[in-house]
Amino acid sequence: MPFLLPVSVTQDNVVQLEKDGLLNLASLSKIDCINLKDFDSTVLTVLIAWQKKLQADGQQISVQNAPKKLTVLAGVYGVAELLGLA
Repeated sequence: MPFLLPVSVTQDNVVQLEKDGLLNLASLSKIDCINLKDFDSTVLTVLIAWQKKLQADGQQISVQNAPKKLTVLAGVYGVAELLGLA
């Protein structure tokens, strides 16, 4: 079952979101962004943190249903390929 991102990911909830993801590490290999509507670049920080954790365990995240804005932000910050959004 994929890990569902919330509707909003901002500085206000990104730390809690990262913790929630790490508590559900098994489901981080598939991250579903279907609900994601309100976000800024902080969402990239949590995705990168999860990616690093999974890579240490020989795994990789797969981001599904990424909004166009997320793909564009990942490209601007140079992390699209790292997150599989290229």
